[in-house]
Amino acid sequence: MGRRRRRVREPAYVWWIGFGVLLLAAVFLTSWRLALIALLGWCLYEFSLVPTVCRVMTRQGFACHEPIRGRLFACTPAHQQVKNDALWSAVRLPNPFRKESVPDPNRDTGVVVYSPSVRARLAENDRNVLALAAAGTVVTVVFAVLGLSS
Repeated sequence: MGRRRRRVREPAYVWWIGFGVLLLAAVFLTSWRLALIALLGWCLYEFSLVPTVCRVMTRQGFACHEPIRGRLFACTPAHQQVKNDALWSAVRLPNPFRKESVPDPNRDTGVVVYSPSVRARLAENDRNVLALAAAGTVVTVVFAVLGLSS
């Protein structure tokens, strides 16, 4: 009771087939602009459309396995705050939008509680893919601007 039905997600290979078709069209048409569109599409997919799981460390040290879309997002507002902290710390900056939370006076004792700095770490896989997607976005913008001037 109380469980909601989850929508069936499209398989990831559908997206990869689309990226492959765009890249093949870019090669056959020798269009660098089409290749940039494929790269930008992949970056958008990784940032906000890829079906994945939350992966935020709970206070007990387990990773959250709730399904989400996009590596930048989390399943709840509390997990999103932790993930935002992790994203900012990945670029070695403090989160300027952090909302200070009031400690829970009714917190259970006797449970190992992981500190926010430990909880706010991105998985290595997510860190690497997000870095590639950010680099791809920068490359796309630079080449698009250079292409406009030619």
